[in-house]
Amino acid sequence: MSGKGFIKEFKEFAVRGNVIDLAVGVIIGGAFGKIVTSVVNDIIMPPIGKLLGGVDFADLYYAIGANPYNADNTRMTLAQAKEAGIAVMAFGQFFNVLLDFMIVAFCVFLLVKGINMLKRKEEAKPPQEKTSKECPHCLSEIPVAATRCAHCTSKLEGYVESRS
Repeated sequence: MSGKGFIKEFKEFAVRGNVIDLAVGVIIGGAFGKIVTSVVNDIIMPPIGKLLGGVDFADLYYAIGANPYNADNTRMTLAQAKEAGIAVMAFGQFFNVLLDFMIVAFCVFLLVKGINMLKRKEEAKPPQEKTSKECPHCLSEIPVAATRCAHCTSKLEGYVESRS
């Protein structure tokens, strides 16, 4: 395959509408994910941690087979335990990520539900009444209420002239 043909094919692929829509969706989704992470870590979890005695959820962990305490008998933070090479199960981080996921999933659910509702409304609309019809004589498009064809001046069926 020649270089020019490859470039042309790539250009056609890249500017296709659905590829651009997908790229925009991924970018917006990434930004939305950061917002949700911030909401969880900076707004939701601190009050929950405060209610549970000042616990930072991101710092909750279970040490596997090692002593997670410092020399002064205080519990190591998650970062300190990892730095000390202690195997840990960071379940606090897992709770944060799980909550992130639940919020994103709920927002996607609401978005899909809204789109489906709009689709149902669109489908439920009654068909629009015809505003034009075809002249049976010359096959031109004329208004439904017309009694004579504007193109061929033929009288249309079903029309009775009133005698005044």
